[in-house]
Amino acid sequence: MNYILFDGSSRDQLLPFTFTRPVADLRIGILTIREKWEKILGTTTSTITEDYLAEKWPMVEFEQNIMINASFLPTPEFIAQIEDLKLNQAIFFEEDVIAFYAEEDQEVDFEVFEQIELKGEPFRIANTWDIFSKNAEAIAKDFELLTADRTSAPISSSNYVKNRENIFIEPGAIVENSSLNASDGPIYIAAKAEVMEGCFIRGPFSLGESSALKMGAKIYGATTIGPHSKVGGEVNNSVIFGYTNKGHDGFLGNSVLGEWCNLGADTNNSNLKNNYAEVRLWDYATEGFAKTGLQFCGLMMGDHSKCGINTMFNTGTVVGVSANIFGSGFPRNFVPSFSWGGSAGMSTYKTAKAYEVAEMVLSRRGLEFSDVDKGILDKVFEDTQKFRRD
Repeated sequence: MNYILFDGSSRDQLLPFTFTRPVADLRIGILTIREKWEKILGTTTSTITEDYLAEKWPMVEFEQNIMINASFLPTPEFIAQIEDLKLNQAIFFEEDVIAFYAEEDQEVDFEVFEQIELKGEPFRIANTWDIFSKNAEAIAKDFELLTADRTSAPISSSNYVKNRENIFIEPGAIVENSSLNASDGPIYIAAKAEVMEGCFIRGPFSLGESSALKMGAKIYGATTIGPHSKVGGEVNNSVIFGYTNKGHDGFLGNSVLGEWCNLGADTNNSNLKNNYAEVRLWDYATEGFAKTGLQFCGLMMGDHSKCGINTMFNTGTVVGVSANIFGSGFPRNFVPSFSWGGSAGMSTYKTAKAYEVAEMVLSRRGLEFSDVDKGILDKVFEDTQKFRRD
């Protein structure tokens, strides 16, 4: 059977992260949504997404195809219903189609499909803040998926360890002279990752492949650090997708960072308003600020964005793609993509300069900033022009 993950109606609520990737490639827990489905289904998937993303994430259609709404994560009930799907059947949750079975080139009309209600509670990523607020549950599910019937590599005796059975270290990882407390959730350390001396970690926590926790880092759950990242300072309930550095002291809390971001030394974000009021975040769909229902909510930063030393982000700040922020004071709570500046004012970050930086950053990791990548950012620049003032 061929499986195709589609963006669904949640895509706009997951910007700025879905400017540069399909919904399926968001990271929550240890794995991306795509990686979860592929491991459970035992096969690769392809994607239905925006046209400008399709060259990098193409759809591959076979004679028989099951389409899955990527904003819905696998649950036992959902998996069982997908495995039982027959041709011209569709699974619904409220008004949303979350999976259906169709033939190649079939004109899909859900009015003539047999409609089946989703069983059990859905695990859905409907908004950006769901990525960190549901991360504890996602880490626990991924930990069980990745470690079932496996044994952790030995944990060095130089570490303080609590709830050893809830800690899994992949072969090739280095963890020395640190505190690992898995009382409140599992701790997963991927291959080639390093926890340097003096780190304090409370689960749920995941450190991705070839990533590093710098000396003395203080990590509270539920936090995910994706692959090829360097993180120091204090981090609480945040998700870092990968290829991103927060290498120095400073606080990051209740936040999500995309790929290829860099936070300068002593960057801090607020995650609680002084009056303890509900946090509002920029909503790209309505082009205004929307209620989150959360008292704690920090920074949402899209791919390729960076900030200088001592940067301060206010509660509920949204930074778009490829922004460069610096200077004293708090920048606005919404920083459009390709912005250059800070609280004193913003100008447009010219694409030629932005792409020059992206090329250098990727080349340091042995990767190429391709024409396809450039085309995606060109489209983001064009689509977000209306939010920039100059």
